[in-house]
Amino acid sequence: MADGDGLGEAATAAASPTAPAPGMSPPLGWRERLRAGLAGTGASLWFVAGLGLLYALRVPLRLCENLAAVTVFLNSLTPKFYVALTGTSSLISGLIFIFEWWYFHKHGTSFIEQVSVNHLRPLMGGTESSISDPGSPSSSKESETNRQNLSECKVWRNPLNLFRGAEYRRYTWVTGKEPLTYYDMNLSAQDHQTFFTCDTDFLRPSDTVMQKAWRERNPPARIKAAYQALELNNDCATAYVLLAEEEATTIVDAERLFKQALKAGETIYRRSQQCQHQSPQHEAQLRRDTNVLVYIKRRLAMCARKLGRIREAVKIMRDLMKEFPPLTMLNIHENLLESLLELQAYADVQAVLAKYDDISLPKSAAICYTAALLKTRTVSDKFSPETASRRGLSTAEINAVEAIHRAVEFNPHVPKYLLEMKSLILPPEHILKRGDSEAIAYAFFHLQHWKRIEGALNLLQCTWEGTFRMIPYPLEKGHLFYPYPSCTETADRELLPTFHHVSVYPKKELPFFIHFTAGLCSSTAMIALLTHQFPEIMGVFAKAAPR
Repeated sequence: MADGDGLGEAATAAASPTAPAPGMSPPLGWRERLRAGLAGTGASLWFVAGLGLLYALRVPLRLCENLAAVTVFLNSLTPKFYVALTGTSSLISGLIFIFEWWYFHKHGTSFIEQVSVNHLRPLMGGTESSISDPGSPSSSKESETNRQNLSECKVWRNPLNLFRGAEYRRYTWVTGKEPLTYYDMNLSAQDHQTFFTCDTDFLRPSDTVMQKAWRERNPPARIKAAYQALELNNDCATAYVLLAEEEATTIVDAERLFKQALKAGETIYRRSQQCQHQSPQHEAQLRRDTNVLVYIKRRLAMCARKLGRIREAVKIMRDLMKEFPPLTMLNIHENLLESLLELQAYADVQAVLAKYDDISLPKSAAICYTAALLKTRTVSDKFSPETASRRGLSTAEINAVEAIHRAVEFNPHVPKYLLEMKSLILPPEHILKRGDSEAIAYAFFHLQHWKRIEGALNLLQCTWEGTFRMIPYPLEKGHLFYPYPSCTETADRELLPTFHHVSVYPKKELPFFIHFTAGLCSSTAMIALLTHQFPEIMGVFAKAAPR
Protein backbone atom coordinates (compact mmCIF):
# COMPACT_ATOMS: atom_id res chain seq x y z
CA MET A 1 0.00 0.00 0.00
CA ALA A 2 1.70 3.12 -1.15
CA ASP A 3 0.76 6.24 0.68
CA GLY A 4 1.79 8.37 -2.26
CA ASP A 5 -1.12 7.33 -4.44
CA GLY A 6 -3.15 10.23 -3.09
CA LEU A 7 -0.66 12.60 -4.72
CA GLY A 8 -1.25 10.90 -8.05
CA GLU A 9 -5.01 11.22 -7.65
CA ALA A 10 -4.70 14.90 -6.81
CA ALA A 11 -2.48 15.46 -9.85
CA THR A 12 -5.00 13.68 -12.08
CA ALA A 13 -7.84 15.79 -10.73
CA ALA A 14 -5.89 18.97 -11.29
CA ALA A 15 -5.06 17.98 -14.86
CA SER A 16 -8.74 17.48 -15.75
CA PRO A 17 -10.70 20.49 -14.43
CA THR A 18 -13.81 19.59 -16.39
CA ALA A 19 -14.31 16.29 -14.59
CA PRO A 20 -17.16 16.21 -12.06
CA ALA A 21 -16.18 16.37 -8.40
CA PRO A 22 -15.87 13.07 -6.56
CA GLY A 23 -19.15 11.86 -5.16
CA MET A 24 -21.25 14.05 -7.57
CA SER A 25 -23.29 12.56 -10.40
CA PRO A 26 -23.61 14.21 -13.84
CA PRO A 27 -26.70 16.43 -14.43
CA LEU A 28 -29.87 14.55 -15.36
CA GLY A 29 -31.95 15.21 -18.49
CA TRP A 30 -35.63 16.20 -18.47
CA ARG A 31 -36.75 12.58 -19.11
CA GLU A 32 -34.82 11.32 -16.10
CA ARG A 33 -36.17 14.11 -13.89
CA LEU A 34 -39.76 13.39 -15.00
CA ARG A 35 -39.33 9.65 -14.37
CA ALA A 36 -37.88 10.32 -10.91
CA GLY A 37 -40.77 12.69 -10.05
CA LEU A 38 -43.38 10.14 -11.11
CA ALA A 39 -41.67 7.42 -9.13
CA GLY A 40 -41.63 9.65 -6.01
CA THR A 41 -45.38 10.53 -6.27
CA GLY A 42 -46.45 6.97 -7.07
CA ALA A 43 -46.49 5.84 -3.45
CA SER A 44 -48.56 8.88 -2.35
CA LEU A 45 -51.14 8.27 -5.10
CA TRP A 46 -51.57 4.64 -4.08
CA PHE A 47 -52.06 5.68 -0.44
CA VAL A 48 -54.74 8.24 -1.31
CA ALA A 49 -56.50 5.74 -3.61
CA GLY A 50 -56.56 3.18 -0.81
CA LEU A 51 -58.15 5.63 1.63
CA GLY A 52 -60.78 6.60 -0.95
CA LEU A 53 -61.66 2.94 -1.61
CA LEU A 54 -61.96 2.25 2.11
CA TYR A 55 -64.32 5.23 2.57
CA ALA A 56 -66.50 4.13 -0.36
CA LEU A 57 -66.89 0.60 1.02
CA ARG A 58 -67.56 1.63 4.64
CA VAL A 59 -71.29 0.74 4.40
CA PRO A 60 -71.01 -2.68 2.64
CA LEU A 61 -68.21 -3.69 4.99
CA ARG A 62 -70.15 -2.44 8.08
CA LEU A 63 -67.05 -0.76 9.45
CA CYS A 64 -68.91 1.28 12.08
CA GLU A 65 -70.68 -1.78 13.56
CA ASN A 66 -67.46 -3.79 13.63
CA LEU A 67 -65.58 -0.95 15.35
CA ALA A 68 -68.31 -0.72 18.01
CA ALA A 69 -68.10 -4.50 18.60
CA VAL A 70 -64.33 -4.27 19.07
CA THR A 71 -64.83 -1.45 21.59
CA VAL A 72 -67.31 -3.54 23.61
CA PHE A 73 -64.91 -6.50 23.59
CA LEU A 74 -61.98 -4.40 24.84
CA ASN A 75 -64.12 -2.92 27.65
CA SER A 76 -64.99 -6.41 28.87
CA LEU A 77 -61.35 -7.50 29.28
CA THR A 78 -60.01 -7.90 32.85
CA PRO A 79 -56.64 -6.60 34.14
CA LYS A 80 -55.33 -10.18 34.19
CA PHE A 81 -55.53 -10.25 30.40
CA TYR A 82 -53.42 -7.09 30.13
CA VAL A 83 -50.87 -8.52 32.57
CA ALA A 84 -50.58 -11.67 30.45
CA LEU A 85 -50.46 -9.66 27.21
CA THR A 86 -47.76 -7.24 28.32
CA GLY A 87 -45.78 -9.99 30.08
CA THR A 88 -45.77 -12.13 26.94
CA SER A 89 -44.80 -9.13 24.80
CA SER A 90 -41.95 -8.33 27.19
CA LEU A 91 -40.70 -11.92 27.10
CA ILE A 92 -40.78 -12.15 23.29
CA SER A 93 -39.12 -8.74 22.78
CA GLY A 94 -36.49 -9.70 25.39
CA LEU A 95 -35.66 -12.89 23.53
CA ILE A 96 -35.42 -10.93 20.27
CA PHE A 97 -33.15 -8.39 21.99
CA ILE A 98 -30.83 -11.12 23.34
CA PHE A 99 -30.62 -12.78 19.91
CA GLU A 100 -29.93 -9.45 18.16
CA TRP A 101 -27.19 -8.63 20.69
CA TRP A 102 -25.54 -12.06 20.24
CA TYR A 103 -25.79 -11.90 16.44
CA PHE A 104 -24.31 -8.40 16.34
CA HIS A 105 -21.30 -9.37 18.49
CA LYS A 106 -20.71 -12.53 16.47
CA HIS A 107 -21.25 -11.20 12.93
CA GLY A 108 -21.00 -7.42 13.33
CA THR A 109 -24.45 -6.65 11.88
CA SER A 110 -28.12 -6.72 12.82
CA PHE A 111 -30.03 -9.89 11.89
CA ILE A 112 -33.33 -8.05 11.34
CA GLU A 113 -31.60 -5.39 9.23
CA GLN A 114 -29.77 -8.03 7.20
CA VAL A 115 -32.99 -9.96 6.51
CA SER A 116 -34.78 -6.74 5.58
CA VAL A 117 -32.08 -5.67 3.12
CA ASN A 118 -31.39 -9.08 1.58
CA HIS A 119 -34.89 -10.57 1.42
CA LEU A 120 -37.65 -7.99 1.96
CA ARG A 121 -36.17 -5.13 -0.06
CA PRO A 122 -35.94 -7.14 -3.32
CA LEU A 123 -39.60 -8.18 -2.88
CA MET A 124 -40.58 -4.53 -2.58
CA GLY A 125 -38.56 -3.56 -5.66
CA GLY A 126 -35.85 -1.71 -3.73
CA THR A 127 -32.98 -3.09 -5.76
CA GLU A 128 -33.93 -1.28 -8.96
CA SER A 129 -32.73 2.08 -7.76
CA SER A 130 -29.38 0.64 -6.67
CA ILE A 131 -28.58 -0.84 -10.07
CA SER A 132 -26.31 1.41 -12.06
CA ASP A 133 -25.10 1.35 -15.59
CA PRO A 134 -21.89 -0.71 -15.87
CA GLY A 135 -20.18 2.17 -17.61
CA SER A 136 -21.33 4.86 -15.20
CA PRO A 137 -18.86 6.69 -12.94
CA SER A 138 -20.54 5.34 -9.79
CA SER A 139 -20.14 1.71 -10.86
CA SER A 140 -16.52 2.23 -11.90
CA LYS A 141 -15.78 3.94 -8.58
CA GLU A 142 -17.45 1.08 -6.71
CA SER A 143 -15.46 -1.55 -8.62
CA GLU A 144 -12.25 0.39 -7.91
CA THR A 145 -13.11 0.43 -4.20
CA ASN A 146 -13.81 -3.31 -4.26
CA ARG A 147 -10.45 -4.01 -5.94
CA GLN A 148 -8.71 -1.86 -3.33
CA ASN A 149 -10.45 -3.70 -0.47
CA LEU A 150 -9.42 -7.05 -1.93
CA SER A 151 -5.78 -5.97 -2.07
CA GLU A 152 -5.99 -4.44 1.40
CA CYS A 153 -7.40 -7.65 2.89
CA LYS A 154 -4.73 -9.95 1.51
CA VAL A 155 -3.47 -12.34 4.18
CA TRP A 156 0.31 -12.46 4.62
CA ARG A 157 2.62 -15.04 6.14
CA ASN A 158 3.72 -13.85 9.58
CA PRO A 159 7.49 -13.29 9.26
CA LEU A 160 7.94 -13.97 12.99
CA ASN A 161 5.63 -16.98 13.27
CA LEU A 162 6.38 -19.35 16.12
CA PHE A 163 7.30 -23.04 16.01
CA ARG A 164 4.33 -25.38 16.19
CA GLY A 165 5.90 -28.10 18.29
CA ALA A 166 8.20 -26.04 20.52
CA GLU A 167 5.84 -23.09 21.14
CA TYR A 168 2.25 -23.45 19.94
CA ARG A 169 1.86 -27.04 21.14
CA ARG A 170 3.48 -26.29 24.49
CA TYR A 171 0.90 -23.54 24.97
CA THR A 172 -1.85 -26.08 24.27
CA TRP A 173 -0.36 -28.50 26.81
CA VAL A 174 -0.30 -25.83 29.52
CA THR A 175 -3.62 -24.05 28.89
CA GLY A 176 -5.71 -26.62 27.01
CA LYS A 177 -6.51 -23.97 24.38
CA GLU A 178 -5.75 -24.12 20.67
CA PRO A 179 -3.84 -20.97 19.65
CA LEU A 180 -4.22 -21.61 15.90
CA THR A 181 -7.46 -21.69 13.94
CA TYR A 182 -8.27 -24.19 11.23
CA TYR A 183 -8.26 -21.40 8.65
CA ASP A 184 -4.78 -20.30 9.69
CA MET A 185 -3.37 -23.84 9.58
CA ASN A 186 -5.01 -24.46 6.21
CA LEU A 187 -3.26 -21.39 4.82
CA SER A 188 0.04 -22.73 6.18
CA ALA A 189 -0.59 -26.05 4.47
CA GLN A 190 -1.08 -24.21 1.18
CA ASP A 191 2.14 -22.26 1.78
CA HIS A 192 4.07 -25.47 2.43
CA GLN A 193 2.78 -27.05 -0.76
CA THR A 194 3.79 -23.92 -2.69
CA PHE A 195 7.25 -23.61 -1.13
CA PHE A 196 8.28 -27.26 -0.75
CA THR A 197 6.79 -29.11 -3.73
CA CYS A 198 7.23 -29.02 -7.51
CA ASP A 199 6.09 -30.93 -10.59
CA THR A 200 9.07 -33.29 -10.58
CA ASP A 201 8.42 -34.72 -7.10
CA PHE A 202 7.02 -37.93 -8.59
CA LEU A 203 10.52 -38.77 -9.85
CA ARG A 204 11.83 -39.11 -6.27
CA PRO A 205 9.98 -41.44 -3.85
CA SER A 206 10.90 -39.40 -0.77
CA ASP A 207 9.55 -36.18 -2.29
CA THR A 208 6.37 -38.02 -3.30
CA VAL A 209 5.84 -39.04 0.31
CA MET A 210 6.49 -35.48 1.49
CA GLN A 211 4.06 -34.11 -1.07
CA LYS A 212 1.35 -36.18 0.61
CA ALA A 213 2.63 -35.23 4.06
CA TRP A 214 2.14 -31.49 3.46
CA ARG A 215 -1.48 -32.17 2.49
CA GLU A 216 -2.17 -34.29 5.56
CA ARG A 217 -4.31 -32.61 8.21
CA ASN A 218 -3.43 -34.87 11.14
CA PRO A 219 -0.08 -33.86 12.78
CA PRO A 220 0.91 -37.41 13.84
CA ALA A 221 0.29 -38.59 10.25
CA ARG A 222 2.53 -35.81 8.90
CA ILE A 223 5.32 -36.73 11.32
CA LYS A 224 5.00 -40.40 10.41
CA ALA A 225 5.21 -39.55 6.70
CA ALA A 226 8.37 -37.49 7.35
CA TYR A 227 10.06 -40.50 8.93
CA GLN A 228 8.98 -42.64 5.98
CA ALA A 229 10.60 -40.10 3.62
CA LEU A 230 13.84 -40.24 5.63
CA GLU A 231 13.86 -44.03 5.37
CA LEU A 232 13.69 -43.68 1.60
CA ASN A 233 16.24 -40.85 1.47
CA ASN A 234 18.31 -39.79 4.46
CA ASP A 235 19.03 -36.43 2.76
CA CYS A 236 15.40 -35.34 2.38
CA ALA A 237 15.60 -31.74 3.60
CA THR A 238 11.84 -31.11 3.72
CA ALA A 239 11.36 -34.11 6.02
CA TYR A 240 13.78 -32.57 8.52
CA VAL A 241 11.93 -29.26 8.17
CA LEU A 242 8.60 -30.86 9.05
CA LEU A 243 10.08 -32.66 12.07
CA ALA A 244 11.76 -29.47 13.28
CA GLU A 245 8.53 -27.52 12.98
CA GLU A 246 6.10 -30.02 14.46
CA GLU A 247 7.83 -32.79 16.41
CA ALA A 248 10.59 -30.86 18.22
CA THR A 249 9.36 -29.78 21.67
CA THR A 250 12.19 -27.31 22.37
CA ILE A 251 14.02 -24.69 20.32
CA VAL A 252 17.26 -26.62 20.84
CA ASP A 253 15.76 -29.74 19.26
CA ALA A 254 14.32 -27.66 16.41
CA GLU A 255 17.71 -26.08 15.75
CA ARG A 256 19.39 -29.49 15.65
CA LEU A 257 16.93 -30.76 13.06
CA PHE A 258 17.20 -27.57 11.00
CA LYS A 259 20.98 -27.97 10.89
CA GLN A 260 20.49 -31.46 9.47
CA ALA A 261 18.02 -29.98 6.98
CA LEU A 262 20.57 -27.29 6.05
CA LYS A 263 23.24 -29.86 5.30
CA ALA A 264 20.89 -31.83 3.05
CA GLY A 265 19.36 -28.69 1.51
CA GLU A 266 22.69 -27.20 0.46
CA THR A 267 23.69 -30.44 -1.27
CA ILE A 268 20.42 -30.58 -3.19
CA TYR A 269 20.60 -26.86 -4.04
CA ARG A 270 24.11 -27.16 -5.56
CA ARG A 271 22.97 -30.16 -7.58
CA SER A 272 19.94 -28.25 -8.88
CA GLN A 273 22.10 -25.26 -9.85
CA GLN A 274 24.17 -27.47 -12.13
CA CYS A 275 21.09 -28.83 -13.93
CA GLN A 276 18.86 -25.74 -14.01
CA HIS A 277 19.27 -25.05 -17.76
CA GLN A 278 18.49 -28.56 -18.96
CA SER A 279 14.69 -28.22 -18.96
CA PRO A 280 11.82 -26.18 -17.49
CA GLN A 281 11.29 -28.98 -14.95
CA HIS A 282 14.84 -28.51 -13.67
CA GLU A 283 14.23 -24.75 -13.35
CA ALA A 284 11.10 -25.44 -11.29
CA GLN A 285 13.08 -27.83 -9.12
CA LEU A 286 15.74 -25.15 -8.56
CA ARG A 287 13.07 -22.66 -7.44
CA ARG A 288 11.71 -25.22 -5.00
CA ASP A 289 15.19 -26.03 -3.63
CA THR A 290 15.91 -22.29 -3.29
CA ASN A 291 12.72 -21.82 -1.26
CA VAL A 292 13.65 -24.74 0.97
CA LEU A 293 17.18 -23.41 1.57
CA VAL A 294 15.99 -19.87 2.34
CA TYR A 295 13.32 -21.20 4.69
CA ILE A 296 15.83 -23.35 6.58
CA LYS A 297 18.35 -20.54 7.00
CA ARG A 298 15.67 -18.14 8.14
CA ARG A 299 14.38 -20.55 10.76
CA LEU A 300 17.95 -21.20 11.93
CA ALA A 301 18.34 -17.44 12.39
CA MET A 302 15.13 -17.38 14.42
CA CYS A 303 16.40 -20.28 16.56
CA ALA A 304 19.63 -18.37 17.22
CA ARG A 305 17.58 -15.26 18.13
CA LYS A 306 15.42 -17.20 20.58
CA LEU A 307 18.47 -18.86 22.15
CA GLY A 308 20.18 -15.52 22.75
CA ARG A 309 22.76 -15.66 19.96
CA ILE A 310 21.50 -12.44 18.42
CA ARG A 311 24.60 -11.39 16.48
CA GLU A 312 24.68 -14.80 14.81
CA ALA A 313 21.01 -14.37 13.87
CA VAL A 314 21.70 -10.91 12.42
CA LYS A 315 24.57 -12.26 10.32
CA ILE A 316 22.42 -15.08 8.90
CA MET A 317 19.65 -12.64 7.98
CA ARG A 318 22.01 -10.15 6.35
CA ASP A 319 23.63 -12.94 4.32
CA LEU A 320 20.19 -14.15 3.22
CA MET A 321 19.16 -10.69 2.05
CA LYS A 322 22.40 -10.31 0.08
CA GLU A 323 22.34 -13.80 -1.44
CA PHE A 324 18.63 -13.83 -2.38
CA PRO A 325 17.56 -10.19 -2.91
CA PRO A 326 14.51 -11.07 -5.08
CA LEU A 327 12.82 -12.79 -2.13
CA THR A 328 11.73 -9.53 -0.50
CA MET A 329 8.15 -10.82 -0.26
CA LEU A 330 9.30 -13.03 2.62
CA ASN A 331 9.84 -9.86 4.71
CA ILE A 332 13.13 -11.06 6.18
CA HIS A 333 13.91 -7.41 6.95
CA GLU A 334 11.25 -7.51 9.68
CA ASN A 335 13.14 -10.33 11.40
CA LEU A 336 16.30 -8.26 11.04
CA LEU A 337 14.66 -5.15 12.50
CA GLU A 338 13.55 -7.02 15.62
CA SER A 339 16.99 -8.54 16.19
CA LEU A 340 18.75 -5.19 15.71
CA LEU A 341 16.37 -3.57 18.20
CA GLU A 342 17.29 -6.27 20.70
CA LEU A 343 20.96 -5.36 20.17
CA GLN A 344 19.98 -1.67 20.55
CA ALA A 345 21.80 -1.01 17.26
CA TYR A 346 19.54 1.91 16.42
CA ALA A 347 21.78 3.26 13.64
CA ASP A 348 21.54 -0.09 11.84
CA VAL A 349 17.77 -0.09 12.38
CA GLN A 350 17.57 3.35 10.76
CA ALA A 351 19.60 2.09 7.80
CA VAL A 352 17.19 -0.82 7.26
CA LEU A 353 14.20 1.53 7.51
CA ALA A 354 15.75 3.89 4.97
CA LYS A 355 15.79 1.01 2.50
CA TYR A 356 12.40 -0.57 3.17
CA ASP A 357 10.20 2.31 4.39
CA ASP A 358 9.79 3.33 0.77
CA ILE A 359 6.76 4.78 -0.97
CA SER A 360 6.70 1.96 -3.53
CA LEU A 361 6.86 -0.92 -1.01
CA PRO A 362 3.99 -2.30 1.07
CA LYS A 363 3.95 -0.92 4.59
CA SER A 364 3.63 -2.95 7.75
CA ALA A 365 3.13 -2.27 11.44
CA ALA A 366 6.75 -3.26 12.08
CA ILE A 367 8.05 -0.59 9.70
CA CYS A 368 5.69 2.21 10.76
CA TYR A 369 5.95 1.66 14.50
CA THR A 370 9.72 1.09 14.43
CA ALA A 371 10.12 4.41 12.61
CA ALA A 372 7.96 6.02 15.30
CA LEU A 373 10.00 4.35 18.04
CA LEU A 374 13.28 5.73 16.67
CA LYS A 375 11.92 9.28 16.55
CA THR A 376 10.33 8.89 19.96
CA ARG A 377 13.64 7.70 21.41
CA THR A 378 15.27 11.11 20.85
CA VAL A 379 12.72 13.03 22.96
CA SER A 380 10.84 10.58 25.18
CA ASP A 381 13.18 10.69 28.21
CA LYS A 382 12.57 14.45 28.70
CA PHE A 383 8.97 14.65 27.48
CA SER A 384 6.32 15.91 29.89
CA PRO A 385 2.71 16.72 28.94
CA GLU A 386 2.62 19.66 31.39
CA THR A 387 5.83 21.17 30.04
CA ALA A 388 4.74 20.64 26.44
CA SER A 389 1.39 22.35 27.07
CA ARG A 390 3.18 25.41 28.54
CA ARG A 391 5.97 25.94 26.01
CA GLY A 392 4.64 23.98 23.02
CA LEU A 393 6.30 21.12 21.18
CA SER A 394 9.82 21.30 19.83
CA THR A 395 10.64 20.28 16.26
CA ALA A 396 11.91 16.87 17.38
CA GLU A 397 8.78 16.30 19.48
CA ILE A 398 6.55 17.30 16.56
CA ASN A 399 8.37 14.80 14.33
CA ALA A 400 7.91 12.08 16.95
CA VAL A 401 4.20 12.83 17.36
CA GLU A 402 3.68 12.85 13.59
CA ALA A 403 5.47 9.49 13.31
CA ILE A 404 3.18 8.07 16.02
CA HIS A 405 0.11 9.43 14.21
CA ARG A 406 1.32 7.87 10.97
CA ALA A 407 1.81 4.50 12.64
CA VAL A 408 -1.56 4.61 14.41
CA GLU A 409 -3.34 5.50 11.19
CA PHE A 410 -1.77 2.49 9.51
CA ASN A 411 -2.75 0.09 12.31
CA PRO A 412 -4.93 1.57 15.09
CA HIS A 413 -5.02 -1.69 17.08
CA VAL A 414 -1.36 -1.69 18.15
CA PRO A 415 -1.35 1.00 20.90
CA LYS A 416 -3.76 -0.88 23.16
CA TYR A 417 -1.42 -3.87 23.17
CA LEU A 418 1.71 -1.77 23.69
CA LEU A 419 0.02 0.13 26.54
CA GLU A 420 -1.26 -3.21 27.92
CA MET A 421 -4.87 -2.11 27.71
CA LYS A 422 -5.63 -5.43 25.98
CA SER A 423 -4.14 -8.81 26.82
CA LEU A 424 -1.78 -10.44 24.32
CA ILE A 425 -2.10 -13.93 22.89
CA LEU A 426 0.27 -15.99 20.77
CA PRO A 427 0.49 -14.48 17.28
CA PRO A 428 -1.06 -16.48 14.41
CA GLU A 429 0.93 -17.95 11.51
CA HIS A 430 -0.74 -15.50 9.11
CA ILE A 431 -1.60 -11.86 9.60
CA LEU A 432 -3.78 -9.27 7.96
CA LYS A 433 -1.99 -5.98 7.46
CA ARG A 434 -3.67 -3.13 9.35
CA GLY A 435 -5.70 -5.74 11.26
CA ASP A 436 -5.82 -6.99 14.83
CA SER A 437 -3.78 -10.07 13.89
CA GLU A 438 -0.88 -7.89 12.71
CA ALA A 439 -1.12 -5.78 15.88
CA ILE A 440 -0.82 -8.90 18.05
CA ALA A 441 2.15 -10.18 16.04
CA TYR A 442 3.94 -6.83 16.30
CA ALA A 443 3.28 -6.19 20.00
CA PHE A 444 4.17 -9.77 20.97
CA PHE A 445 7.78 -9.24 19.86
CA HIS A 446 8.23 -5.46 20.08
CA LEU A 447 6.62 -4.55 23.41
CA GLN A 448 9.94 -5.15 25.16
CA HIS A 449 11.69 -2.69 22.84
CA TRP A 450 9.20 0.07 23.67
CA LYS A 451 9.56 -0.64 27.38
CA ARG A 452 13.36 -0.47 27.14
CA ILE A 453 13.30 3.17 25.94
CA GLU A 454 12.49 5.46 28.84
CA GLY A 455 9.32 7.48 28.32
CA ALA A 456 8.44 5.96 24.92
CA LEU A 457 5.19 4.42 26.13
CA ASN A 458 4.35 7.62 28.02
CA LEU A 459 4.65 9.66 24.82
CA LEU A 460 2.62 7.07 22.94
CA GLN A 461 -0.10 7.16 25.58
CA CYS A 462 -0.33 10.96 25.48
CA THR A 463 -0.53 11.30 21.70
CA TRP A 464 -1.90 8.20 19.95
CA GLU A 465 -5.61 9.07 20.25
CA GLY A 466 -4.99 12.39 18.52
CA THR A 467 -4.62 10.44 15.27
CA PHE A 468 -8.37 9.92 14.99
CA ARG A 469 -9.07 13.66 14.97
CA MET A 470 -7.12 13.93 11.69
CA ILE A 471 -8.85 11.04 9.90
CA PRO A 472 -12.13 12.00 8.18
CA TYR A 473 -15.23 10.23 9.49
CA PRO A 474 -16.88 8.27 8.04
CA LEU A 475 -13.71 6.71 6.71
CA GLU A 476 -14.29 7.62 3.06
CA LYS A 477 -10.65 8.63 2.74
CA GLY A 478 -7.47 8.40 4.73
CA HIS A 479 -4.96 11.03 5.82
CA LEU A 480 -1.61 9.45 4.92
CA PHE A 481 -2.77 6.02 3.75
CA TYR A 482 -5.71 4.49 1.96
CA PRO A 483 -9.01 4.48 3.87
CA TYR A 484 -9.09 1.80 6.53
CA PRO A 485 -10.52 -1.36 4.89
CA SER A 486 -13.88 -2.64 6.05
CA CYS A 487 -12.98 -6.33 5.75
CA THR A 488 -10.42 -6.59 8.56
CA GLU A 489 -12.86 -7.75 11.25
CA THR A 490 -14.11 -10.71 9.23
CA ALA A 491 -10.60 -11.85 8.26
CA ASP A 492 -9.25 -11.41 11.80
CA ARG A 493 -12.06 -13.52 13.23
CA GLU A 494 -10.95 -16.31 10.90
CA LEU A 495 -7.27 -15.94 11.83
CA LEU A 496 -7.55 -15.48 15.61
CA PRO A 497 -8.82 -18.05 18.14
CA THR A 498 -12.33 -17.77 19.53
CA PHE A 499 -11.19 -17.03 23.09
CA HIS A 500 -9.63 -13.75 21.91
CA HIS A 501 -11.81 -10.65 21.81
CA VAL A 502 -11.10 -9.22 18.36
CA SER A 503 -10.31 -5.52 18.25
CA VAL A 504 -12.60 -3.68 15.80
CA TYR A 505 -11.93 -0.32 14.16
CA PRO A 506 -13.84 1.87 13.75
CA LYS A 507 -16.13 0.98 16.64
CA LYS A 508 -19.51 -0.04 15.24
CA GLU A 509 -22.56 1.71 16.61
CA LEU A 510 -25.33 -0.51 17.92
CA PRO A 511 -27.96 -1.10 15.23
CA PHE A 512 -31.36 0.56 15.52
CA PHE A 513 -33.17 -2.72 16.13
CA ILE A 514 -31.11 -3.46 19.26
CA HIS A 515 -32.18 -0.11 20.73
CA PHE A 516 -35.74 -0.71 19.55
CA THR A 517 -36.09 -4.21 21.02
CA ALA A 518 -34.43 -3.11 24.27
CA GLY A 519 -36.91 -0.21 24.60
CA LEU A 520 -39.85 -2.43 23.69
CA CYS A 521 -38.81 -5.08 26.21
CA SER A 522 -38.36 -2.50 29.00
CA SER A 523 -41.60 -0.63 28.32
CA THR A 524 -43.79 -3.74 28.09
CA ALA A 525 -42.20 -5.16 31.24
CA MET A 526 -42.91 -1.90 33.08
CA ILE A 527 -46.54 -1.89 31.88
CA ALA A 528 -46.94 -5.51 32.99
CA LEU A 529 -45.54 -4.68 36.44
CA LEU A 530 -47.80 -1.64 36.85
CA THR A 531 -50.87 -3.60 35.71
CA HIS A 532 -50.07 -6.35 38.22
CA GLN A 533 -49.52 -3.91 41.09
CA PHE A 534 -52.36 -1.44 40.30
CA PRO A 535 -54.99 -3.42 38.35
CA GLU A 536 -57.89 -0.98 38.99
CA ILE A 537 -56.03 2.14 37.83
CA MET A 538 -54.52 0.40 34.78
CA GLY A 539 -57.92 -1.07 33.95
CA VAL A 540 -59.43 2.42 33.90
CA PHE A 541 -56.68 3.59 31.53
CA ALA A 542 -57.16 0.54 29.29
CA LYS A 543 -60.93 1.01 29.06
CA ALA A 544 -60.61 4.73 28.46
CA ALA A 545 -58.06 4.30 25.65
CA PRO A 546 -60.45 2.97 22.94
CA ARG A 547 -62.90 5.84 23.60
